[in-house]
Amino acid sequence: MSKFSSPYYPPRARWFGKVFTISDSTRRRLALDRIRLPPHVTFGQFLLSLLVPGYAFWARAPRPWGTAALVAAAVLMLTFFVGLGQSFGNAAFGLLISLHSTGIVYLLEPTLAGRRLRFRILVSCAAMIALYMLLYSPVRNFVQNHWLLPLRIRDRVVVVQRSSIITGIHRGDWIAYSLSEHFGGHILAISGFGLGPVLATEGDRIRFTEPAYEVNGLRYSPLPHMPTNGEVIIPEKTWFIWPDFDISGGHGYVPEAELSATLLRLATLQEEQFVGKPLRRWFGRRQLSQ
Repeated sequence: MSKFSSPYYPPRARWFGKVFTISDSTRRRLALDRIRLPPHVTFGQFLLSLLVPGYAFWARAPRPWGTAALVAAAVLMLTFFVGLGQSFGNAAFGLLISLHSTGIVYLLEPTLAGRRLRFRILVSCAAMIALYMLLYSPVRNFVQNHWLLPLRIRDRVVVVQRSSIITGIHRGDWIAYSLSEHFGGHILAISGFGLGPVLATEGDRIRFTEPAYEVNGLRYSPLPHMPTNGEVIIPEKTWFIWPDFDISGGHGYVPEAELSATLLRLATLQEEQFVGKPLRRWFGRRQLSQ
């Protein structure tokens, strides 16, 4: 029996019909259905305005002001990367979001003319929040999780190049690594990231003495809170990096032997804790002292 359409029985709604129903309901609740593009603005220009900071001024304003907005956005973006993880970089990041959202509101200004002040403020706030949640925050998280990660080491910031390639790491190489929270006895080590030179690799023998520590017979000056006796052979696919922690006092005295034993357990790092290698220079700024 062949199928046919009857004017008395309209076709059933498709499975994706509920998506459009929810979308239309959301637009009405947020009053987005009241916003229309200005007549002189194409959909392509509006889409570029959402993706490119400063382009909204170019699409609507005279060319000198639009050019100035694009240049300002480029300067702020460059400042953010130069100051990655620092206060002036974070300030540039916030100003870039403000410039971007202001441009979108300026682009829609002809359609907002005559609206109540409360509605215009709501649109401005919604534009800024939407840009941060849907564009800037995901892009920043992607960059930090896959490309570049700024780590604050006491009073300085070190930019680390994220990588999943862990071959070719030798003694003396600096790497960034992750640490899980550790609690035992009187000591609580908070999870986070660390940075330091590789002191020994798989198969190396470390011997601790009171005046020094030895790696395969070579003597080195001891680091803070290192054990004064004992011996460790580094297992396969493991590095030895002595943690450099800020240690704060608790409610009681922590024996030095317990502190040394805890740091010794944390110093043996597995390959899955590898985060990346710090860049020696970042925009001309030397990051590593050695």
